[in-house]
Amino acid sequence: MKTNLIYSHALYHFMETKMPTKEAVIEIMKTIFDPEINVDVWTLGLIYNIDIADGIVDIRMTFTSVMCPYGPMLVDIITNNVKKLDGVKDVKIDVVFNPPWQPSEELRAMLGV
Repeated sequence: MKTNLIYSHALYHFMETKMPTKEAVIEIMKTIFDPEINVDVWTLGLIYNIDIADGIVDIRMTFTSVMCPYGPMLVDIITNNVKKLDGVKDVKIDVVFNPPWQPSEELRAMLGV
């Protein structure tokens, strides 16, 4: 009987522990804006990939340019906001410049360029 009680408690704890989802991380990305362009990092296409495993969120992203003065600030803001999600143990961000960022046709139209 004691074994069943322990198993039931472990199962309940597992069911109650919220795990972060890719969709939740994307929603956070939509609230973080590049201060120069005033468009969120998701819409800008700066986020190349999001992987989540065991509470660790791995993000592969880029900046609008290699010399982006707000790049480190964006990394800090993304890290701090994603860490607020239930179940996130750590956030790892890999900033890459290959492939280089290219605005989509939709974004170009939105920006009028």
